[in-house]
Amino acid sequence: MLLAFYGRAATWDGMKTSLDHLPEGKQRELASVVRILFEEFQAVTARASQQWKKGGRILKVVLYGSYARGDWVDDRVGGYRSDYDILIVVSDERLTDVIDFWSIADDRLMRETSITGSLSAPVNFIVHSLSDVNSQLERGRPFFVDIVEHGAVLYEAQGFAFTTPRKLPEEQARVEAAAYFSEWYPSAERRFDLARTAAGKEYWKKAAFDLHQTAERLYHCILLVLTLYSPKSHKLNFLRSQAEQIAPELIETWPREGKFERRAFELLRQAYVNARYSPHYRISQNEIAWLTERITELQRRVERVCHERLGQNGPDSSF
Repeated sequence: MLLAFYGRAATWDGMKTSLDHLPEGKQRELASVVRILFEEFQAVTARASQQWKKGGRILKVVLYGSYARGDWVDDRVGGYRSDYDILIVVSDERLTDVIDFWSIADDRLMRETSITGSLSAPVNFIVHSLSDVNSQLERGRPFFVDIVEHGAVLYEAQGFAFTTPRKLPEEQARVEAAAYFSEWYPSAERRFDLARTAAGKEYWKKAAFDLHQTAERLYHCILLVLTLYSPKSHKLNFLRSQAEQIAPELIETWPREGKFERRAFELLRQAYVNARYSPHYRISQNEIAWLTERITELQRRVERVCHERLGQNGPDSSF
């Protein structure tokens, strides 16, 4: 049942289920999102022959992020708007495969936003098994602890509670965050070097792909440093949305009000696949130059925020 639409204060395991802080239109949209997720998941699993797949279940659907907290943004002038962020909890780890089980639902939700207009905000979702989420909570992963503490349950099957979150010691969190920074930030720098080399040789499509990889790695870097979690995704708009929620100073990296700026970011977003495989993909020298400038700024901001988190300069910030 869609718990959040019946005004109950909390589930028996402590999570809130009320969406009274959202306008009725937003509540209806979220009900539609849940319906679409179930319809497409059931369509995939109904065709299965293996019992684990045929008997697969969605155990919970949880709204997290700005719409759960009540601080979402819908700036029609500046072009920035918050996304609906959804955690889907399933009964089997194998059901988390995005391509096999969730790509059709993702495409349908994208159409509902960009074509039919029935959703006023894009929908981003991550999929984890219940055992994985509970393991993350037992280990005190800040990303999942925050979902349990501030998220809102849109649907849950009874009898599948989240475990009580553990508090991760600050020093242990900092050590793990430092290890992530040491891995991901240099990786982004190396890809940025490749992008600039390709641009210098006027290999525009190659430059676009390497710029995508640079931005992707920078977003994974900041998500891992600040929350010890990053979704397994190459979708740059999704990663950007997740990163900007926890580090709002990143928002200004990407101007959204102009047609050129929006087109350039869309070309960057598409570059992961199209710059490598599509003969129709085109990107100009001016667009590459602008993207290089913006990713330089993204790199600067990511480095500063991560250093502050790690206590390497500026004020310390904790989870």
